[in-house]
Amino acid sequence: MKNNILLTGGVRSGKSSKAEQLAKENGGKVLFVATAEAGDEDMICRIKNHQKSRPLAWHTLESSLKIGQAILHKKENYDVIVIDCLTMLTNNVIGQVIVRYGEGVEEELVENMLREELQSIVQAMCELDSQFIIVTNEVGLGIVPDNRLGRLYRDLLGRANQFIANAVETVIFMISGCELYVKKPSV
Repeated sequence: MKNNILLTGGVRSGKSSKAEQLAKENGGKVLFVATAEAGDEDMICRIKNHQKSRPLAWHTLESSLKIGQAILHKKENYDVIVIDCLTMLTNNVIGQVIVRYGEGVEEELVENMLREELQSIVQAMCELDSQFIIVTNEVGLGIVPDNRLGRLYRDLLGRANQFIANAVETVIFMISGCELYVKKPSV
């Protein structure tokens, strides 16, 4: 039985490093799915640093949207698929909707588009024999954002995390580089 994993936690808690470690430990052919977009110089630098940390043998798929479909279209067999991260995917969905419909868009429309993204990831998890390791941030532990868009983002990411946590066998909360198992596979 494969063990799909959701890694969550705060910024710089060790989520991505843990995902890379788990993928290396699994061995075999790895696909790394990067959801970040290089929107400014800082992000370009961050992306380059992430790229340097990955083994050269890993395959990379850069896809900011429709990642489940993009994974299924690869038509290759991977032992492990790392998705880093749901946080940026949620941001990308919100950004796409705002570009299309403006900032006053209804939350339900954005949530439906995000749900489609998440369902396509779960579909890929079901159709492929690969182990999925999915990285996300936990943003609901701080203060309530002072603007509508911030609250929308926090709420949607929280729901996205719950949706994926329900679909995987293991959930690990990372804090200060240490792991706390929130959900373990049923025996």
